[in-house]
Amino acid sequence: MYKILFVCHGNICRSPMAEFVMRDLVKREGLAKRFLIASAATSTEEIGNPVYPPARRMLLRHGIDCAGKTARQMTRRDYDQYDLLVGMDGANLRNMRRICGGDKANKLRLLLEYTDRPGDVADPWYTGDFEATWRDVNDGCRGLLTALREGLT
Repeated sequence: MYKILFVCHGNICRSPMAEFVMRDLVKREGLAKRFLIASAATSTEEIGNPVYPPARRMLLRHGIDCAGKTARQMTRRDYDQYDLLVGMDGANLRNMRRICGGDKANKLRLLLEYTDRPGDVADPWYTGDFEATWRDVNDGCRGLLTALREGLT
C-alpha cells in the first residue's frame, strides 16, 4: 500500500481538497485498495475544525464528499509512516522539513511539481478563489497519479 499525506497550513482548504480529489481519482481508476491518502496541517490553528465551507462546496460541486474530515497537525512520526508527503506551497515545505527534522529519504514534495507549471497551489484563504485552487489541486493530483503509475515519485 502506498501512503500519501497532503499538507497545507491549516488543513481546512487545500490539503483536504487534495486528499479527497486524490481519493476520488484512485477510486475511479480501481486503485483505492492500493493507497492510503490523508492530509494534515503544519500549524495548530485549525485542529479539530471541519473542511472550510467554500472548499467543501467546491468538492461537492465536483461530486466529491469530504464529510467527517477534521484538521489535524502533521507530526514527525508521519515522515516514517507515509511514503510521500506533499505540500501545497514553499512555506508548507519549509515547515514540513522543520517538523520532520529534514528530508533524509527525499519524501517531501510540492503538489505542482507533478504538473507542467511548478509552483504554489493557489491559497483560497487569502484570494477567495476556490476555482483556481480546484484547478491547481486537480491538475496536481492527476499529475501525481500519472507519476506514480510511471514510478517517477
